[in-house]
Amino acid sequence: MELKFVDPRALKDNPDKARRSKSSQQADALLLATIRAVGIVQPPVVALQTDGGNSYVIDAGHRRVRQAIAAGLEEIAVLVIDRAEDGGAMRSLAETLAHESLSPVDQWRAIERLIALGWTEEAIAVALALPVRQIRKLRLLANVLPAMLDQMAKGDMPNEKELRTIASASLDEQKEVWKKHKPSKTDPQVSWWSVAQGLTKRRMYARHASFGGDLAQAYGIAWVEDLFAPADEDSRYTTDVEAFLGAQQEWMANTVPKRGVIVEAGQWGEPKLPPKAERVYGKPSKSDHTAMYLDRDGKVQSVAYRMPAAKKPKGKNGADVEADGDDIVVTAKPRPDVTRKGMEMIGDLRTDALHEALSRAPIEDDTLMALLVLAFAGQNVTVASGARDISYYGAAGLGEHAARLFDQEGKLEFDMDTLRIAVRSLLIDVLSCRENRSDSGVVARVAGDVIAADNFLASMGTENFLSCLSRQALETACADTSVLPRQKVKDTRAALVEHFKEGRFVHPSALFAPTPEKLTSWLKKNEAREQPEDNGTPQDQDELDGDAGVEPAHDYVGEDPAPQEEDLTDGQIEAYRVAAE
Repeated sequence: MELKFVDPRALKDNPDKARRSKSSQQADALLLATIRAVGIVQPPVVALQTDGGNSYVIDAGHRRVRQAIAAGLEEIAVLVIDRAEDGGAMRSLAETLAHESLSPVDQWRAIERLIALGWTEEAIAVALALPVRQIRKLRLLANVLPAMLDQMAKGDMPNEKELRTIASASLDEQKEVWKKHKPSKTDPQVSWWSVAQGLTKRRMYARHASFGGDLAQAYGIAWVEDLFAPADEDSRYTTDVEAFLGAQQEWMANTVPKRGVIVEAGQWGEPKLPPKAERVYGKPSKSDHTAMYLDRDGKVQSVAYRMPAAKKPKGKNGADVEADGDDIVVTAKPRPDVTRKGMEMIGDLRTDALHEALSRAPIEDDTLMALLVLAFAGQNVTVASGARDISYYGAAGLGEHAARLFDQEGKLEFDMDTLRIAVRSLLIDVLSCRENRSDSGVVARVAGDVIAADNFLASMGTENFLSCLSRQALETACADTSVLPRQKVKDTRAALVEHFKEGRFVHPSALFAPTPEKLTSWLKKNEAREQPEDNGTPQDQDELDGDAGVEPAHDYVGEDPAPQEEDLTDGQIEAYRVAAE
């Protein structure tokens, strides 16, 4: 290594120099001003010609030599070194990068030159202090049409997404698109967005694939790594959309559950459920069905849905029709022993007796609970259940809850554990907060608040629910978290989904406790109203003259009237209270 003073005009340019695109005018002006003020601080690196000449060839410092000539310097200091095995290619590239960043095209050309001289990608990455992924990304420019590279070398660069799309297309496709969008004298700038749009192909990513390597091999799917994607995610993809979707369909056919079906996606990506099916957004029950489908990204999705119960066909005179294959057997109902009018009379007598017993007979607490379960199983009770199918005419019967309270002989006999299960299952069928005809209203909210059902609410920090919130509600949800509101609503929503992936989020509006206004309104609407006293006076006596003496009518003819409460002793009052309970 030797330091010499030479005329800058006698130095020759290196034909394999790293920087080929023009540097910016601002950078050249700044360098020229520096040289005029203090001279060249760092001498250019030169080497003797290898073809036998006596001149020096510049290895590094072409811009410094050019600006020294522009500054009118007659002599500059240069550092003469021996040529390296690679002809000084790595030294030239490293020093050029240190002074001013090269354009991606110049970096790629320099890297390709080093690869041709025997350098490996890992060695280049270590020497330049760059990630190996960045080296491989730059080498993708080898897939870009040369005419496009020339345009990019002028400083007209596409963004990373557009460059990724261009590099992924074949040269023939790039050539056809370049004919339509290449620059002209009137418009020297290239619309890289239009070029990328013309070369865009739909990609199906490996991270969305449910099938394994066996189906991928069977369908001939070859994964390509997207080197422009973030390094911490699986960026493998394929443009063979038909093969990808075919493999996904076969995987769904092999793994569809027992009560599941495969459906298509609609125009907006929603599943096309069977007719009359009702989608289940909460926890599905064992009788619910599963629909599997492919969304817009080709991912396998599944939703639960509920079908209405099948109605039994009826024959003439209300007879049940039993179908077995193509044979239909009609069973006629036999004529009852008691006429219809007689049954109506029996019904009235039974009802009066039942009501009298319920009001006066002593009944234990557990029996009262069991009778309440029996009452909901009555055929005159219609409950639009939130846990069952809701048809137009009502809900499925609730008799199964009462049936477990009977023994094998048909007697109402049970233990407290069985009774508790029956009451709980009945309440599950009756109480509902769904936004449809099964809504129980404020009473279900009160019930949930009493039993602390808030602790059982599923996390609402999902994309499906958060997409239903306004910007203000999303920003309010960020208050108790480390998530800061973003400029775009979708970015804020995505950050919240990521934050609540391992946690639990419940929106305040989903809590069970009703507002005081709603509860007060319900209590006022349903408050007990005083009924007019019924003294048993026949209707035809109401119009009699007020002076006429008429004995009050009652059911205890010939007996003393029932004593009033003020005429009873404490022992008698307690006896009546026990009997009423």
